[in-house]
Amino acid sequence: MTSKLPLKPKYSQIGKVSLRAKTQDTHVAGSSVLITPKKVKSLLPGNKKAYETVLNGRKDLEAILDHKDRRLFVVVGPCSIHDPQAAHEYATRLKKLASMIRSTILVVMRVYFEKPRTTVGWKGLINDPDMNDSFNIEKGILQARRLLLKFTEMGLPTANEALDPIIPQYIADLISWSAIGARTTESQTHRELASGLSMPVGFKNATDGSVQIALNGIKAANTSHHFLGIDQNGKISVFRTTGNPYAHTVLRGGQKPNYDSESIAAVEKALQEAGLPKNIVVDCSHGNSNKDYRLQPVAFNNVLDQIEKGNESIVGFMLESNINEGNQPVQKDRSKLKYGVSITDACIDWVTTEELLLSAHQRLKKLWNR
Repeated sequence: MTSKLPLKPKYSQIGKVSLRAKTQDTHVAGSSVLITPKKVKSLLPGNKKAYETVLNGRKDLEAILDHKDRRLFVVVGPCSIHDPQAAHEYATRLKKLASMIRSTILVVMRVYFEKPRTTVGWKGLINDPDMNDSFNIEKGILQARRLLLKFTEMGLPTANEALDPIIPQYIADLISWSAIGARTTESQTHRELASGLSMPVGFKNATDGSVQIALNGIKAANTSHHFLGIDQNGKISVFRTTGNPYAHTVLRGGQKPNYDSESIAAVEKALQEAGLPKNIVVDCSHGNSNKDYRLQPVAFNNVLDQIEKGNESIVGFMLESNINEGNQPVQKDRSKLKYGVSITDACIDWVTTEELLLSAHQRLKKLWNR
């Protein structure tokens, strides 16, 4: 009896797995399942006071952007949060100052937990809360939400930068204002994300100074979109948005500052031609200070001069401020870090911050009482 030769297999199951393994995750060292937004919120739920602060902050910001509230708003605080204790002390000081100037200026604390990097570097409290490349993201998310709860419970509206498109599901319910940064303002993902965020969103001009990119971002964010994200249970979902009517421009400078009256006038014209509201926020740091924190007051006072001369399109400011001035490198030994000093961009100190905002308050009161 002649034996039959075995048929040549198309591919064995082992072969299929082997070939597939060669085509995916070839540079992935590992992965882990992240805690869900729903679980985080069950562990750290918001209370009535926190949510009243968030909603009132958003309502006030919308009124300013609608030019129904003549106050200015200022997003002020550390370039990034790395020390919860120092951040809480800063917030306590800021809340007291905010109460003193609330008739002219709405204070929103800058609470940035994620940092975009030009190349590499510490990526913020959420990504690496221990600042040792351990990347305990779950710990970072919980720390971030815990801080936001403390600040909003004391009555202080908060602001952040929307960087990772997943993170807003964990903390956005405690944010009153958000920014799309200079490196991501051209990103379709971030424009779509902004279209669904529940708070006003500022689009920064590009790092090279291009403002048109920000205007394109605003138009995109105004529009309805469909995009992928995670729901409260951590499941991949398709989101459909209505569009965000409170997207606006943030000027942060580029190769040269763009807060001067000529630059502001050019942006006003561009906004009008694009059919967009004339709402301009000036970031006094970054390119507008030539990355020298000591020049932030120069930009701030120049813009106040323009407001005193009748400019009505400038609705707010951004300041990078901390308890103490300057910045410092990240240290492996955290005990060697100077208290209240930034580990990312250099900041003005508290004394300078208080002087600037109190002076602006008096100038605006005088202007409005003419």
